[in-house]
Amino acid sequence: MVRSLWTAATGMIAQQTNIDTIANNLANVNTQGYKTHVNEFKTLLYQNLQTRTTTANGEQKPVGAQVGLGVRNSAITTIFTQGNQLASESDTDFMIDGKGFFALRGSDGNTYYTRNGNFQFVLGTNGNMLANSDGLPVLSTTGQPIILGTNYILSDVTVNTYGQICYPDAQNQPQPIGITIGLFQFNNPNGLEKQAETLYAQTAASGQPINEATSNMVSRSKVIQKYLEGSNVQVVDEMVNMIVAQRAYELNSKAITTSDEMLQQANNLKR
Repeated sequence: MVRSLWTAATGMIAQQTNIDTIANNLANVNTQGYKTHVNEFKTLLYQNLQTRTTTANGEQKPVGAQVGLGVRNSAITTIFTQGNQLASESDTDFMIDGKGFFALRGSDGNTYYTRNGNFQFVLGTNGNMLANSDGLPVLSTTGQPIILGTNYILSDVTVNTYGQICYPDAQNQPQPIGITIGLFQFNNPNGLEKQAETLYAQTAASGQPINEATSNMVSRSKVIQKYLEGSNVQVVDEMVNMIVAQRAYELNSKAITTSDEMLQQANNLKR
């Protein structure tokens, strides 16, 4: 019975983490580029109560007796499905149609990746730099910040589906200026380390970033200007998952109460 107390307690702890994950998904339902997180569970060790042996009559007993010791959270995975297209009035809002990621240069000098294309031009000493809402520079296919000179009229700057930055020529036709927004893919995006602000960091599990502009191993993504990728959180699914997690939490709580009542009855037998 003491074993059942600890087993049910592990179930309550696991479901609490599950509720925390669901709550985080619902809180980010309107966050651009956010991807749904899903809890995964696994059983703990099993205790042998009776091994595979013979019975008292000498007959073979091929099945033993084992009892589980509870559950724990094994991982919180990310679902990288495409989010909804959200129209925008800003010329520097971009959406990725495909499996690619934008690359940003962090304040620590490391490169981070995101699906959130809410960018804007920031005036600096070298010109107008394309950056995210936190001022982190957006990187090109060459891994360098995207900077346009002050001679460019920013309202005339456009980006085609290949991510090439274009500017009107003498005939007012958009022409590439030789700078392309970098798009990168990973062999295992679930191996990316989650950061704040919908950023991801490269890890050994994710593998090296694959530059779509220089690699023929992956299908190239498309860049859609004046659109943003919405969150892929499905509110109805999250509400159903929350109800299931709540019921599982209640069942584990009931198991603890039942074990406590059985222990109380066992103590009363002595009187």
